Amino acid sequence: MATDAPHVLVVDDSFLDRLVASRVLKGCNILVTIKDGPKQALEFLNMEHDVKLIMTDYCMPDMTGYDLLMEVKESPKLKHIPVVIMSSDNIPERMKKCLDAGAKEYIIKPLNAVDMPRILSYI
Repeated sequence: MATDAPHVLVVDDSFLDRLVASRVLKGCNILVTIKDGPKQALEFLNMEHDVKLIMTDYCMPDMTGYDLLMEVKESPKLKHIPVVIMSSDNIPERMKKCLDAGAKEYIIKPLNAVDMPRILSYI
């Protein structure tokens, strides 16, 4: 993989969903870092400065993807990073809340290769 590949952070508490996202992204020549929760993601983002996109699950223990989105958008250091929310639940009110708060997109799982060109256009 090229060292100049864009770096995407995937945040999901489900092993299977992390695996799917990682495989789909790596198939698009993307450097992928995986964290299993928002707190670990925020710790990583505070140390790592080349993340170009965050893809996060909505439903996770401790913090939701929406909470992570708010932390990112409120941080002067991180607010430029686009955030895509992924969820198994198609709940229009939740989708609207996330999009209104600054998420680039709200995707219903499973992540699919056909979604990737659109998602990667945010990088």
